[in-house]
Amino acid sequence: MYELGRLKPLRRAVGLVWESARGWTVAGAVLMVVQGLLPLLALYLTKLTVDAVTAGIRSPDKEGALGRVLLWIALTGLVALATAALRAVAEIVREQQGQRVTDHVMDVIHRQSAAVDLAYYEDPRYHDTLYRAQQEAPHRPTRMVQSLTTIVQNGLSLLGLAGLLLFLHWGVALVLFVAVLPGIAVKLRNARKLHAWQASRTKTERRAWDFHRMLTSASHAKELRIFGLGQVFRERYRELREKLREERMRLTLGRAGFDLVAQAGAILSLFGMLAFVAWRTLLGLLTLGDMVMYYQAFQRAQGYLQEILGGLAGLYEDSLFLGNFEEFLALKAQVAVPASPPPVPRPMKAGFSVEGVGFRYPTSDRPVLEDVRFTIGPGEVVALVGDNGSGKTTLAKLLCRLYDPTAGRIAVDGIDLRELDPVALRREISVIFQDYVHYPLSARENIWIGDVEADADGAAVRRAAGQAGADPLIARLPRGYDTVLGGQFEDGVELSVGEWQKVALARAFLRDAQLVILDEPTSSMSARAESEVFQAIRGLLDGRSALLVSHRFSTVRMADRICVLEQGRIVEQGTHDELVRLGGTYAGMYELQARSYR
Repeated sequence: MYELGRLKPLRRAVGLVWESARGWTVAGAVLMVVQGLLPLLALYLTKLTVDAVTAGIRSPDKEGALGRVLLWIALTGLVALATAALRAVAEIVREQQGQRVTDHVMDVIHRQSAAVDLAYYEDPRYHDTLYRAQQEAPHRPTRMVQSLTTIVQNGLSLLGLAGLLLFLHWGVALVLFVAVLPGIAVKLRNARKLHAWQASRTKTERRAWDFHRMLTSASHAKELRIFGLGQVFRERYRELREKLREERMRLTLGRAGFDLVAQAGAILSLFGMLAFVAWRTLLGLLTLGDMVMYYQAFQRAQGYLQEILGGLAGLYEDSLFLGNFEEFLALKAQVAVPASPPPVPRPMKAGFSVEGVGFRYPTSDRPVLEDVRFTIGPGEVVALVGDNGSGKTTLAKLLCRLYDPTAGRIAVDGIDLRELDPVALRREISVIFQDYVHYPLSARENIWIGDVEADADGAAVRRAAGQAGADPLIARLPRGYDTVLGGQFEDGVELSVGEWQKVALARAFLRDAQLVILDEPTSSMSARAESEVFQAIRGLLDGRSALLVSHRFSTVRMADRICVLEQGRIVEQGTHDELVRLGGTYAGMYELQARSYR
């Protein structure tokens, strides 16, 4: 019944639970055995109580009979109390186990999310896979192990009850098993349909979640109000959710109908069993206590068997959904780590060379870069200029080996970057992208994350802040460097765009990198602040290289060499003066911008 191919997710679930909650899992196993045996004891004590009452009715010694009845009742009560106590303890164990497993699984998801290539984030299928993993993986492993525990616990109870019913009549045990088979078939069918439906509706779920995020996030709050988008997005969210609700309701109605038919068969078998036991009791073949015991034994056995088969169906369903987690973990890095990478040259002697590089994103057939060639020598500042979409930021990502070129190569001191460990390479590069992150952390931590190996409380953080011009603004904050930045949390202070940019620059300055990449580093600063920052950059290099991406020619003109990108190709290279004298693309762009300042 349980497909062999589904055992791998079950093994994965058991492994996840064992890794994250060993002690609680052992405690759950012990409770499972004890809880599986207690119902048999309670059932037998009930029989003894009824038989003691029956015997006491005929006995002249009523006091002695009452004492025996009370003894059995007291013992039955103690068993019931122990059962309740163990149930409470089991609930605590399940809660702690579940929390630990959920946190562990989320850690696994976080680790995989941080490890996969940036290219995956360009693929909508990756976002579907990630969404399904996030939705299902945190709770499915715990459910699978708890289902397995319930199956074993009920199995222990069922074995004893099945032996008891076989002693009554073999046909009774057969009826017990046959009566629950339709129910398990229904559960398996429902599990497959639910899984198929949810897999087909991932995009709709994600789209609805996007509208929710846009309605509630700070990044969308201004435009949401200025353009009056609140009502539009609310309606679209409601439409998507209504569609999902209607489809799920159809599934639920179909499942309820099949469940009713299956339950009707189980109920008929139960009352048929009661009639059979009552008839044998009337014939004098069973005592009144036997009748009560057998009826309850059949009723409980039926319940246990339904739970066992239902648990197997649940395992089947959970394994289908945990397959989403397996699919996510199976994603492999395309930016591969070589088996024996050479060390990254330090200090580098020849610098970086971009040699005939071409690139296209995995989800596009359009080339972003074609036959790009230039070098960045030690201590040299190279600027990239060009229109939006010309490939400047893509080149910066390739230098960080966030992607590998689809043609040509990038090398450092003649070593192809693909031969190096990407983690070791990135330690030698400090970068600030134009879409840098506003971390809801303290000012100190916002800078320190530029080099997490540095001392967060050391002088290096303040020195980097001073170099980026961020130290005076941080000093004015309520708690200085310990002030939380951003308005998401209580006591947080929001900064202006230009102030955030200075903090991000300090983050880039902190790392002792051989290559500094600055992608539009001063776009939100005043001209004076921009000039001060760039002078600081020149002073900081001290033999290090820099790649500067900027639209501001007042900044670009101070570079040692300027490369002009046009439609993914470098069409001009040289110093500012050389390119102006050339009278080509750069000269035209410079004149256009300079004219606005005259």
